[in-house]
Formats: sequence, structure tokens, C-alpha cells
Amino acid sequence: MSAGLVISAPASGVGKTTLTLALARAYRNRGLKVQCLKSGPDYIDPAFHAVATGRASVNLDSWAMARDAIECLASRGADADLVLAEGSMGLFDGVAARGVSGTGATADIAEMMGWPVLLAIDPSGQAQTAAAIAAGLRDFRTGVRLAGVVLNRVASKRHEDLVRGAMAGAGIAVLGALPRHAEIALPKRHLGLVQAEEQAEIDGLIEEAARFVAEHVDLDAVLQSAHVRSVQSSTRSFVDTPPGQRIALARDAAFSFVYPHMLEAWRAAGAEITTFSPLADEGPDADADVCWLPGGYPELHAGRLAANGRFLGGLRAFEATKPVHGECGGYMVLGSALTDADDVRHEMAGLLGLETSYAKRRMHLGYRLAELVAPMPGHEPGARLRGHEFHYSTIIAQPDTPLAAVRDATGAIVAETGSRRGRATGTFFHLIAEDR
Repeated sequence: MSAGLVISAPASGVGKTTLTLALARAYRNRGLKVQCLKSGPDYIDPAFHAVATGRASVNLDSWAMARDAIECLASRGADADLVLAEGSMGLFDGVAARGVSGTGATADIAEMMGWPVLLAIDPSGQAQTAAAIAAGLRDFRTGVRLAGVVLNRVASKRHEDLVRGAMAGAGIAVLGALPRHAEIALPKRHLGLVQAEEQAEIDGLIEEAARFVAEHVDLDAVLQSAHVRSVQSSTRSFVDTPPGQRIALARDAAFSFVYPHMLEAWRAAGAEITTFSPLADEGPDADADVCWLPGGYPELHAGRLAANGRFLGGLRAFEATKPVHGECGGYMVLGSALTDADDVRHEMAGLLGLETSYAKRRMHLGYRLAELVAPMPGHEPGARLRGHEFHYSTIIAQPDTPLAAVRDATGAIVAETGSRRGRATGTFFHLIAEDR
């Protein structure tokens, strides 16, 4: 039996991640087993969750995943005392058209799993209006239950009293109120938070956040508000076809955007994953069957990658006999060139003709449904893959054979089709699940 809560908010930037990490560590410090999960297509927050709890976190996505897959992934909390599922964006924010089991909104997961929602509310620049917002979220959708709110960035005791009074009048429990505390802010960059593995001080930040939250939040009341449901430990795994039996996976600060559930699914299917670091000028294991370059921040390291001859040479030698696939940033590195934010052009591997530039930022963001028109590692033509695209590069050239017919969540055609040349393939979207 596990108790579960969803941590959500009216919008992004309110403090969901910090609150989730602080609560997870605070309860862990009390001796509880805490399992974190992440709603939506985010590959950064789960790494922070793992630091806070000591347990691997995975993504749950109602647009890309079937309900049984979500239940299977959530079952890792079967042996936990508390499951904390961090939402994305605002509570009801999803796409316009329904996907496999929902629109990708956090509310889908809350209703599906029967977990009440703990709202992080930032009442900056308002007072009683914060209660109106919370009440609106509480009443917006039948089946989504509100556990209460935690006020974040409260300006003063008087400010807190005004908001608490309005919340009480609306019948909403205030389970904590956090004064402004800049010392626990997590560093950010253009795709979100700076990755956990890049921050040597992250454990200390989480510990300080836990101490601060324990002082200002009623941890007993939050725990009591969690819904207890029977979660059976699943012997099934999230199903996805591995790209090969032995997978050489690029893994370092430039290549780290890969969903944990995908790696787990590949291993569960019997695949062996070995890692190598392009930033350390390492090439893929020559004994592997396939090389996989995930996304990340290659644009921040483009000069170093371009100068790493052993990496580029090893990649080219590998592709001469075996398949290589890149996702987003990995796709860009497989291309001919990448221009960084300072308008400096760097030669890349040249296995594909793709050329991209960050000199003029252009955001590409959204779910993607791709039907392959050519094979890629693990998937044959005709396969339907669900994923998510998020980057700020401009496409200068994409001359190779299209890999897939790609549409967004509304069904509109997307120009970023991915490419294929020889044994090299690449996509701008990150694979979340096969469309079965």
C-alpha cells in the first residue's frame, strides 16, 4: 500500500520542482521510502528526483503512453511509503487533441492514479485572488481532488494571513507557507534547469530546501493528505524494442537527455548498454551492435566536440559497418556542422547532411507522432513512434532522405522529418514510446 500525491501548480515557474525535491528529502530524512515520478516529457527533473530520494525516477505521459504502461511504471512505488509525482506546467495544461490516454496534462495522471493534488501557489502581487485561483483549479475537473496548497514566496506575515484567510473561506487547506529564500533556487538555462550531474552542490541545495520546507510546511498534514491505494509491484516492464543487443550509448554533460524508462525497457528486453563520453574524446565500443547519441547540450560544447578526433573518427568507423542513431542534439552532432550561439561554425561528424545554428534562436516545442518511411535501429518502416521535440536551433540544411512522416499533437505536418543516410539516422524528437 503506497500513499501518493501529485505536486502541481497553476503555471510553470511557481516552484514545483524545488517543493517536490524538498518534500522528498524531508520525508527521506524521517526514514520514509519516497518514490518520485515526473508527469510529462522532461528528462532533467528525474535526475534531481534520484538525488533527493536515492531511487530512480521515471516519466509518466498520458499523451504518449497507454494506461497500462503508466500503471506499470508507477508500480515502482509499490514498496515506497510515499509517491510524489511532480507535474509539468499548470495542472490542466496539455495539448488540444487527446493522445493515447490523455492530453499530457498533469491532471490526467492525478485522476488516473487517484492521487490528490498538492498545489504550489505563488501569491506574489496578489492576496485573496490566490484563493480564487486555487478554488478554480479545485473545481475545474471532476475526478481531480485537491489535497491543499503550499504558498511559495510569501512577502510577509500580513501577506500570509490575508491569503490564508481567503483560502479558509474557500474551504482550501493551507499546508505550508514559504517565505522568499533565494539560497535554494536551482540554476537554469535555456532548456530548463541545469542538469543535476553538472552541479556538485546539488545535494546540499536539496538538503537546505528540505530543512527550510520542514520549518514552514506541516509535513504530517501533507503526508496524511496523500491517498493510499494498492499498488502491485509489476513483473511486466514498459515495452519498447531495443535498437540492438549491445548498445553503445553516448553519456556525459553534452549527451544526457534520454528517458530512464527507455533504458530500463531496453535492459528488460535483454539488451546490454555500454556508455562512452564524447567530451572525453571516447568513441563507441567497437563490439556494440548499434551506437545511440541522445540529446543534451552539444551546442555548449561544440568546439570541444569538433576537436575530439578520436570521438569523431570512432563514430565514423563504427557507422561504416553498423547503425548509428541520434536524437535532437545527437542528431545535430551526426550532421555536417553546428553553429553556436556566438555564430561560430563547428564541423561535426558529417554522417548526415544536417546543418543547424543557434546564432538565431528558434524554439521548436511539442509532441510528435512519427510514422517511419525508412528503418531506424529497433524499428521498421511503418512503425509509429511517439516522442517530444524541444530545442532552440535553426535548421540551415536537412538534405538527406526523410526518415519519417512527422505530425504534431494536432495532426499538423512537421517539417523536421529526421534523416537517413547510409547506416546513420537521426530525429529531432526524443522517443517516449512505441504507438502500439
